Amino acid sequence: MQRNSEAGLPAHDVAINQGKLLNLFTQMCGARMVLEIGTLGGYSTIWLARALPEGGKVITLEYSEKHAAIAQQNIEAAGVADKVEIIIGAAADSLPQLQDRAPFDLIFIDADKPNNPVYLEWALKLARKGTVIIGDNVVRNGSVTDPQSEDANVIGVRRFIDIIEAEPRLDATALQTVGSKGWDGFTLAVVR
Repeated sequence: MQRNSEAGLPAHDVAINQGKLLNLFTQMCGARMVLEIGTLGGYSTIWLARALPEGGKVITLEYSEKHAAIAQQNIEAAGVADKVEIIIGAAADSLPQLQDRAPFDLIFIDADKPNNPVYLEWALKLARKGTVIIGDNVVRNGSVTDPQSEDANVIGVRRFIDIIEAEPRLDATALQTVGSKGWDGFTLAVVR
């Protein structure tokens, strides 16, 4: 976290307790292959990688070369570089290239919110029955419930949740969280 701050990365990392929760979800579903959409400085990536068994892999997608370089340093310092592969570029462009590496056991979506619907569409293509799909930052200080909001992040999250609700292949819920990062939440879905 200190390296991320010193490098001027935005403070969008998951909170410590949320990192541990991702770690527990990864363990609980017995994940060996994890897809993370949105690396930032690699904080959540490290939590995910630490939960994997020997031979497990996190493939994480990051748009920014600067962020990916900082993440790589953090991942190496954490001792999990053998379990992580960072792919640099727009996730919407990278996701189709992962079809031969699917299915993923757990997919964590935590990138630009306007593209959440696109990421969910690809998550379903890259999943199997039993895959866990987690979407972060879906409460946004309650603004997701404001029907007048013109914020592209809120609109993207709302569309994401609507798609989840209408998708017969998903069994899902959304949870609010309050903690060191404020009032937010996440969706938790399992592919049927």
